[in-house]
Amino acid sequence: MKRRIFIRALGGVGLAGLTVQAQTQRLGVPRQEVVLTITGRMSHTNRPNASVFDMAMLEALPQQAFTTQTPWQKDPIHFAGPLLRDVLTLVGASGTRIKATALNDYQIEIPVEDTQRFDVIVATRMNREPMPVRTRGPLFIVYPFDARAELRSVRYYERSIWQLRALHID
Repeated sequence: MKRRIFIRALGGVGLAGLTVQAQTQRLGVPRQEVVLTITGRMSHTNRPNASVFDMAMLEALPQQAFTTQTPWQKDPIHFAGPLLRDVLTLVGASGTRIKATALNDYQIEIPVEDTQRFDVIVATRMNREPMPVRTRGPLFIVYPFDARAELRSVRYYERSIWQLRALHID
């Protein structure tokens, strides 16, 4: 009985509509400008064939922070944002590779395995402040370079993409 009432309240959308509604409730819906679009192999979306996030949605996720040296700045930088693995879990990602794309269309491939081995974050803040585009923002995938010697290499520096706008899961 409850099930029929619920379906009727949704305007007779049916079971497929319930799944979409449940996915949207899980992810939320952006209320501001979309800053990150995720496509590809995933099971949870809030738009047709995509999961989109505004800054508030990313900052509502559990946050990770660390201070690390980078090859781009002389002084250590404090970064904060959600773990990339948490973002991938939220969208139900099931691939093995991530193609990350920047605002200028620069692309880099990141193995999903990296997100399990290391505390890679989608930084929304640098030195505790939001990052404007002119200072590598608004999003920056960052590895905790100082946490392990192996991370202080060109391989991982190249995977740290700033001005991130999109992820595609393969």
